[in-house]
Amino acid sequence: MFAGIADDLTGAVELAGVVETGGVPARVVTRIEAIAHVDTPAIVVALRSRVAPAAQAVAEFRRVVQALAARGRPRQIFFKYCATFDSTPQGNIGPCTDVLFDTTQATHTLFCPAFPAAARTVYQGHLFVADQLVSNSPKKDDPLTPMREPDLVKVLAPQTARAVGRIPYAIVAAGPQAIRVRAAALAKDGVPYAIVDTTSDADLARIAEATWDLPLMTGGSTIVEHYPAHWRANGLIAPHGKRAAIRGDGFGLVLAGSCADRTREQIARFGASHPVLEVDLLEDIDDRAAADAAAAWAIRHLPHGPVCVATGADPAGVVKAQAKFGVAGAARRAETILAIVARKAVDAGVGRLLVAGGETSGAIVETLGIDILSVAPYVAPGIGTCVAQTPRPLTLCLKSGKLGDVDMFERVLTQMELPHGRADE
Repeated sequence: MFAGIADDLTGAVELAGVVETGGVPARVVTRIEAIAHVDTPAIVVALRSRVAPAAQAVAEFRRVVQALAARGRPRQIFFKYCATFDSTPQGNIGPCTDVLFDTTQATHTLFCPAFPAAARTVYQGHLFVADQLVSNSPKKDDPLTPMREPDLVKVLAPQTARAVGRIPYAIVAAGPQAIRVRAAALAKDGVPYAIVDTTSDADLARIAEATWDLPLMTGGSTIVEHYPAHWRANGLIAPHGKRAAIRGDGFGLVLAGSCADRTREQIARFGASHPVLEVDLLEDIDDRAAADAAAAWAIRHLPHGPVCVATGADPAGVVKAQAKFGVAGAARRAETILAIVARKAVDAGVGRLLVAGGETSGAIVETLGIDILSVAPYVAPGIGTCVAQTPRPLTLCLKSGKLGDVDMFERVLTQMELPHGRADE
């Protein structure tokens, strides 16, 4: 019924979580071939397309569409991207939307990245982080996708041959029918893509009512939070019982690959009471040797409580690593090291794994050979808990680098712990 495609793993888990919260069974698949093995009403495909070359991202989206069509065309495809509209002048939001637009034979679609609960809003087509334009926020210096243009029409337009317009706040405030009418009018005038102003949860509810039945919709997970009520009201699906929080046993480990300011703060807070190893990406040893040393350190400390292994350097360290390895090369080195650490640590008894960073999460899950994830209901922006049936169950919390409370590492690992040794779902 509903097929989400997310451009990173943390976004996919979050999207599936809000669907689960709405009482609709959902699964996340991390390998396109696994789509054929999922029979829930909602499925979310986790790609690593956000910072991939545009041609590669487009090819992956085409493969997903083909795999979905092989099991029956979904009623709606939803393209989930980051609330800060992470992109580059070449893509990948525009090119990937073009693939889905052609496939679904849509007449128009909206772009709704806003996440008011996390202080990401859109007004007059401009993206704000709290009270700052995104171009004035720390996001302007993101090492992979710096956002220095706050006008989302100007961000999206160079990425697609289709015309891009806006649905202003006055139309959104007028209600769902006004949104529908404006979107249809833009499409009739040759403008099938529109950035929609969104400043509050009430705006999201109005936009959701106007878009729940579109064959293609794009945006953040927050708008999908409102969709299950419309699915039930229109007889498309029956409710199911909400799943309990997912818990597991085994050692607890944090792997942090994000360079975001918030992740750095979370590492510092965690380090006040737990061991933290900062891996120096500039050290003159190969990835395998660096990973082996970090894994040995973690395994030695794990029996005494949770530990953290981090590769996310401060801004000065990021600049040095990118100068030595290139932007993509520095990211790959960090992801490779942490993925190897994850494999060795899980083999050594880690059963609760918290990963900070969307690209890092994708690399780790791929290395662990996880194809399908069962997801817990949504609890907080950018944070998703799930379980994978590896040789023994592995409970994961996958979080966006930019989000989460400063003290969340220790708290979430504790919440994930199975009490009194009981078996859990």
